[in-house]
Amino acid sequence: MMVSKHLSACTTVLVGKKASIDGSTMIARNDDTFLPLTPQRFYVEPANDHQTGEWASNQNGFKAPLPEQAYRYSLTPNVEVDKEGVYAESGFNEKNVAMSATESVYGNERALAFDPLVKDGLAEDSLQSMVLPYIDSARDGVQYLGKLIKQYGSPEGNGVLFSDNNEVWYMEIVTGHHWVAQRIPDDAYAIAANQVAIQQVKFDDPDNFMYSDGIQEFVEKYHLNTDKQGFNFRHIFGTDNEKDRHYNTPRVWFGQKYLNPEIEQSPTSSNLPFICHTDHKISVEDVEYILSSHYNETPYDPFSKGHEDTKTLFRPISMNRTQNSHVLQIRNDLKNNSNAIMWLCFGVPAFSPYVPFFANATDTDDTYANTPVHFDDVSAYWMYRKLSMLVESHYSEFIQDDVDFLTDMKEQLRRHVQSAIDESQALKGEELTSYLTEQNHEVVKMMRIATEHFNHQLIEKGLTLSKLTFNMDKNL
Repeated sequence: MMVSKHLSACTTVLVGKKASIDGSTMIARNDDTFLPLTPQRFYVEPANDHQTGEWASNQNGFKAPLPEQAYRYSLTPNVEVDKEGVYAESGFNEKNVAMSATESVYGNERALAFDPLVKDGLAEDSLQSMVLPYIDSARDGVQYLGKLIKQYGSPEGNGVLFSDNNEVWYMEIVTGHHWVAQRIPDDAYAIAANQVAIQQVKFDDPDNFMYSDGIQEFVEKYHLNTDKQGFNFRHIFGTDNEKDRHYNTPRVWFGQKYLNPEIEQSPTSSNLPFICHTDHKISVEDVEYILSSHYNETPYDPFSKGHEDTKTLFRPISMNRTQNSHVLQIRNDLKNNSNAIMWLCFGVPAFSPYVPFFANATDTDDTYANTPVHFDDVSAYWMYRKLSMLVESHYSEFIQDDVDFLTDMKEQLRRHVQSAIDESQALKGEELTSYLTEQNHEVVKMMRIATEHFNHQLIEKGLTLSKLTFNMDKNL
């Protein structure tokens, strides 16, 4: 039976703890869709130690019993759940395990012929909700999800990100039941963009690789290995076509170019490495820059003054249909439970700020938790969408103002985070959770005042840019 492939387009960045500037692990992703307006919420689901019933997807009919116990976790789902499905997408659970799902990836016809996708299997709309509330570590997340895929199958190709304070894992599910997960080395980073990314798999290295039962035998039985030596997961299960070279690989190229400018590579190369190393210590701001980029300072930037064909040759990372962008950071320089932070952007990342939220919190501000389907003047989602539209509508006139605004906000937000951490070091348990929850509300208030003021400035400036004008004699 023909299975409809999930259509999505995201970009992923993963950073090991020794590759970051402050010992943090980081997993990050642009959650993209095919429509510019798919309103999102951000809220906290409380812990539940007496769950009953089953999870049922209204998208593909997937059903599974719910475990009795579930951890508290944060999520960024669709507003129109009845129409669009849940798609919880990104968050932390109360054990400070981070998860982001999914990066859509695509298996090739050779592999799918013998392990086809499962129409009513575990899909992206259900995946985060079926895993994050029940795992105790990043490694546990891979194992837990692997068991679900073995039992229920997958209706689509998905790349799934997991992290805790020690490890970062990237798991690629490419056929109905087969997958591989690789631990990102502590001193490395990785970037993925809608194409199978994992390369050589080491089956004798369980510390750094996990994989589906029987995957080696499956590949051998159906003669799927196109290489004379090794087990290159990308070559065996992935695609390598014209669409990849214009839609996917250029995004990986730009991220690697930013972090390793000394390395010359082609944006259409099929051999860009998955695991990368750089002497540059990677910060949250670096990851945000990559996710908010559009081939900046290259001929491929759609906002550049270059040739139209070149400007539209490659699909940029940041787009108007990025429905949320996030950096899930877990710091290792802190002694108490204030070390997990979600940096969340609900606007177009190229023009909007990433707002930090401590994971150890029991709720979110109403302006994030309650988003209407249509534009309003209250919710955070629509406020940042308005900012994005205003800047892009007069890009050449507004972009420097926007850069200055975002730079100023980064400074203030870093200061806010550090001040809250300093103040919280003597707190524990419920007192700490309550304080961090309060700080999350405070940062929302601060950002609302600043962003609304900036939006008003842009509107006033925009009113002077009308083409319905004419130079007049001042005496008339």
